[in-house]
Amino acid sequence: MRGLLCWLVLLFLLQPWESQLQLAGPRCHTGPLDLVFVIDSSRSVRPFEFETMRQFLVGLLRGLNVGPNATRVGVIQYSSQVQSVFPLRAFSRREDMERAIRDLVPLAQGTMTGLAIQYAMNVAFSVAEGARPPEERVPRVAVIVTDGRPQDRVAEVAAQARARGIEIYAVGVQRADVGSLRAMASPPLDEHVFLVESFDLIQEFGLQFQSRLCVRDLCNGVDHGCEFQCVSEGLSYRCLCPEGRQLQADGKSCDRCREGHVDLVLLVDGSKSVRPQNFELVKRFVNQIVDFLDVSPEGTRVGLVQFSSRVRTEFPLGRYGTAAEVKQAVLAVEYMERGTMTGLALRHMVEHSFSEAQGARPRALNVPRVGLVFTDGRSQDDISVWAARAKEEGIVMYAVGVGKAVEAELREIASEPAELHVSYAPDFGTMTHLLQNLRGSICPEEGISAGTELRSPCECESLVEFQGRTVGALESLTLNLAQLTARLEHLENQLANQK
Repeated sequence: MRGLLCWLVLLFLLQPWESQLQLAGPRCHTGPLDLVFVIDSSRSVRPFEFETMRQFLVGLLRGLNVGPNATRVGVIQYSSQVQSVFPLRAFSRREDMERAIRDLVPLAQGTMTGLAIQYAMNVAFSVAEGARPPEERVPRVAVIVTDGRPQDRVAEVAAQARARGIEIYAVGVQRADVGSLRAMASPPLDEHVFLVESFDLIQEFGLQFQSRLCVRDLCNGVDHGCEFQCVSEGLSYRCLCPEGRQLQADGKSCDRCREGHVDLVLLVDGSKSVRPQNFELVKRFVNQIVDFLDVSPEGTRVGLVQFSSRVRTEFPLGRYGTAAEVKQAVLAVEYMERGTMTGLALRHMVEHSFSEAQGARPRALNVPRVGLVFTDGRSQDDISVWAARAKEEGIVMYAVGVGKAVEAELREIASEPAELHVSYAPDFGTMTHLLQNLRGSICPEEGISAGTELRSPCECESLVEFQGRTVGALESLTLNLAQLTARLEHLENQLANQK
């Protein structure tokens, strides 16, 4: 009996990896999924190692529920260039995918991983290549397998890909650079970064990856009702909210600014120093702010202005009445890519953005006016005059700086106290930690406009309240004058005695 058992174990170990992965458990019946493998075929990957990676891909495919309405699979390989092996729309049968992978010829050049991520984001996950439209909310997953250090920058383009909703797994083999893997992968990193000692052990990742795909089935198979995101956890699931927002008691919806009213104008830096990929992160950041606002014609109104060497109103306060409309308009904004005329932008905001013609509510209604300036560098024009003018006009000013933003300028733009109105992030990828502070400041029930009511100043209660405040102020002023007079008389007497 023991001899028979030993032979069975030996046969299992001698089987190709695709068989081991297939025998590891039942086929994973996931919900819809768009899955793209990004494979390193640089010259540092030796022929026998590439063959091992090929077997790994075939074995992983055999554990997936492949089909047009289930998991769609695409494969790209990269070295100094990027090549599509087959796109998401190409095959609906596993056999056809396996044939294409077995016919794959490595490129054997450099290691341009950033270029490969850019291609995956812009091409491989496009609807034209077979990815399902964003409104269908089909998860998009990229698995990047590499054995070395990238020869180009990966952090910014990977952040942009994640911002577009692509979940990234980074698999490093042997000589892979751990820092680069962490820069590419989605959070939490301990679940998305894998480092294996050799290609011979890459099947360990395959087994873990397959098991993680399988737990998606619950969220995709039930009407979970999560407002933002559903996350499967074993035999259960839970709902998540965007950073800066809290899950409500129903366990499904996310909180918003529920009370009060604000007219909010965002001034976004579109100068060339921001760069296109970071501008996409800025737009995502703006939409995360919109997520916690109660946007409506009667509630919070939002306007957006972009500035560089000139100023452009992307949409005024009165144009959109829902958060969904605002967020769609933000995503459609095109990057200017010129200079940094922050002073000109402040002037535009004061003279135009908060006018009733552009949707601001009349001053008589006492709706708080809030301006939020987002910039990554020093202004090329003077900001002092219009920064002061904005505050004189009663606009509560916030300044958000990133990277090379100048602290002195941020403090000059912002309202007092600066500690509550100035925020800073060292880079675009870490901006999201600012959301909670901004939420506590901008949300009316938690910040500047707590308890704000829309009342006519001519109503009887308003007049009585105003009269009471005025009388109290006059009484206090009279008392202070009397105390000051007594003090002066005392000083005069002291001087007279000294003479």
